[in-house]
Amino acid sequence: MGRLRKPLRPPKNILIGFDTEPVTLPLDKIVPLKMVTPEMKKDRHYKQIVASIRLGGIIELPLVARQGKGRYVLLEGHLRLEALKELGKTEMTCLVSTDDEAFTHNKFVNHISPVQEHKMILNAIKHGVSEQTLAAALDMDVTSIIKRKRLLEGICPEAAALLEDKMIAAEVFSILKRLVAVRQIEAAMLMNDACLYTSTYAKTLLMATPKEQLIDPKKPKKVRGLTQEQIARVEKESSILHREYLLIKENYGTDNMNLMIIRGYLSNLLGNVKVVRYLAQDYPDFLKYFQKIIEMTSLNDKGKAA
Repeated sequence: MGRLRKPLRPPKNILIGFDTEPVTLPLDKIVPLKMVTPEMKKDRHYKQIVASIRLGGIIELPLVARQGKGRYVLLEGHLRLEALKELGKTEMTCLVSTDDEAFTHNKFVNHISPVQEHKMILNAIKHGVSEQTLAAALDMDVTSIIKRKRLLEGICPEAAALLEDKMIAAEVFSILKRLVAVRQIEAAMLMNDACLYTSTYAKTLLMATPKEQLIDPKKPKKVRGLTQEQIARVEKESSILHREYLLIKENYGTDNMNLMIIRGYLSNLLGNVKVVRYLAQDYPDFLKYFQKIIEMTSLNDKGKAA
C-alpha cells in the first residue's frame, strides 16, 4: 500500500472564504439577521425544509460569521434554523465564514437542487421511509416522489456531479438520458459554461448531437416545428460552432495574458509626453487605438478597440 497523503490545504498567500471544517453550534449561540414570519412558515417551501431535515438532516450547511464571545451571526439559512427549532433540535452544523457580508454568500446560495433532492429521497428510503410517507411529508403525490427517485437513472456519475448544485427542470435529465455518457458530460459542461439549464437549451444540444452519440441512433430526434432535414442542418452547423468554441476556449487564457502584456507596455509608452506628442502629430489613428487598448480590461472589451 502507498503512503497516505496529507490533506491538501490552500497556500498561505491565498485567502479562503470559509474555515476548512464545519462546526456544530448550539442554536442559542446563533444570532439571525432576519425574522421568519408566520406567513413564511405556512409556505410550502418551508414545510419541505422541515420534512427534509426530519428525514435526512441538513443537506446544505448554513453560513455563519463569528461575532465574538462565542456567538455567531447567521448569514444564510434562516429557514433551516427555524425548522431545527420546530423539530426540537438544539444544535446546527454550519460553515464559518471569514467574511461577514451576507450578500457575498447569498449570490451563490439557492434552494435545494433537483440532484440534491434526489439524493435526499434515496437517503430517506435507505433508512426505511416509504414513498407514501415521503409524499405526505413533502406535500407531493407518490408519482412525483418516484420520478425524483429515478431522476439519475441513465445519467453517468460525472455528468450528475457537474449538475449537482444547479436548478434544472426534470425534463433536462430526460433529454440527457438519450445521450451516451461522453456526450452527457460534454452537454453538462456546455450548460455550465453558458449558465443555461433550460429544457430548450437541452433540446438544442440534443439536435446538435451526432447519431453515433445517441443511446438509440435509430430513434429520430423529433423536435416540434422542425423537419428531419432542418434538424440535420442544425446538427451540422452546431458541430462547426462547437469546434470554434472549443478553439476559442483553449486559446482564451493565452490571448488574455498577451493582451495584459501589450496593455501594460502601451500604458508605459503613452506615459511619455514626447511619444504622445509625436503620435498625435504624425500617427493620430495609432494613438487613438493605443488609448482604446489601454482602456480594455479583458478580451470581452474588444468592442472598445473596434
